[in-house]
Amino acid sequence: MCTWMTEQIGIAGAARGVPDWLKVTRANVFYDHPVSAPYDHALIIDFVNPDAGVGARVGIELSAASARELVRAITAALESPEAQADLAAQSRVLPGSEQETVS
Repeated sequence: MCTWMTEQIGIAGAARGVPDWLKVTRANVFYDHPVSAPYDHALIIDFVNPDAGVGARVGIELSAASARELVRAITAALESPEAQADLAAQSRVLPGSEQETVS
């Protein structure tokens, strides 16, 4: 049974779209039937910028095992000294504020 439960979070970043990079301001995360991935269910993440229209979207569909491994890899990368320093500095700036920039 599908729950249709979606986690929506505000983010600050950029994603490679078609034909260029786009600013992303939200991520929608859910576990449901994929469109293209060859699984009955997949973890689906849509990186979007609602203010830029429907084309401002990059989506991924991952197997549950791949999603867990991605979480592990992200956590490991965020343990680096550089990431720890950035996290400390960014904790003083809310995502989407005028002070934050995306390079």
